[in-house]
Amino acid sequence: MSRLVVVFAVITFVVACSPGLVQAEPGLTALIVDGQNNHGNWPTTSKMMKKYLEDTKLFTVEIATTAKSGTDESFRPDFAKYNVVVSNYNGAPWPEATRKAFVDYVKGGGGFVVVHAANNAFGDWREYNEMIGLGGWGGRNEASGPYVYFDAEGKLVRDEAKGSGGHHGPQHPFQIIVRDGQHPVTKGMPKAWMHVNDELYDLLRGPGENMHILATAYADKGKGGSGRHEPMIFTVEYGKGRVFHTPMGHGNDSQECVGFITTLQRGAEWAATGKVTLPIPDDFPTADKTSQRKFGE
Repeated sequence: MSRLVVVFAVITFVVACSPGLVQAEPGLTALIVDGQNNHGNWPTTSKMMKKYLEDTKLFTVEIATTAKSGTDESFRPDFAKYNVVVSNYNGAPWPEATRKAFVDYVKGGGGFVVVHAANNAFGDWREYNEMIGLGGWGGRNEASGPYVYFDAEGKLVRDEAKGSGGHHGPQHPFQIIVRDGQHPVTKGMPKAWMHVNDELYDLLRGPGENMHILATAYADKGKGGSGRHEPMIFTVEYGKGRVFHTPMGHGNDSQECVGFITTLQRGAEWAATGKVTLPIPDDFPTADKTSQRKFGE
């Protein structure tokens, strides 16, 4: 009997170590934080992003919601339980202990995903602005850091000009230009693809340190924009943490864009693990055609 046990143990060891066999990785955990936002549709977009992440079969997702207004002293998520935190929050300051715990979480190697109006939040929180790289509104101005964009020749510009941070024209579909097609998040994406109707954030400003711009969109002056190529997909290194940031995702329709869905999914996986295994889907938008999946709970 003991000999059989030994033989079984040897076989198990060999199978586990065989190079042709890959053991499944443990599931990833994600936390969406919300509760206050200047966008009234935030309860729906939180549900949308939760479903999009769960659809990957990589993530289990929870949502932590603050009180409807004011600083919620009871809002103290255990960030350390999660591989990645996704912010759909733009409201009152978090309690000091929560702020410190979040900084420690990201700096210590936690993943963070910033979506649309989350970059409006916490204009006077230095560490948060270092994490997100660029932000808008929230009292941001030249003291917050430079405007960062690409010029017509494709050169990265850090513009120290005075002025407030954050602006957009009327919502409209716009084209995303991939600037780095070798990064795990954007690898395999077409060089250009059309994003569904959205607010095109421009004139974002901030520290912009350890930031890598993966894709931009041209904020056409004819559409009320800055006339610059503005960051739309970018990453920030913060301590040991990985931060993924997209200013896209204003409305339900813009979050139904297959480009947005794919970007969120791949960005969250990268923030959580440093790699991307999720493929570019067959219905991904093209250079001249949007692609939209109607959301159903």
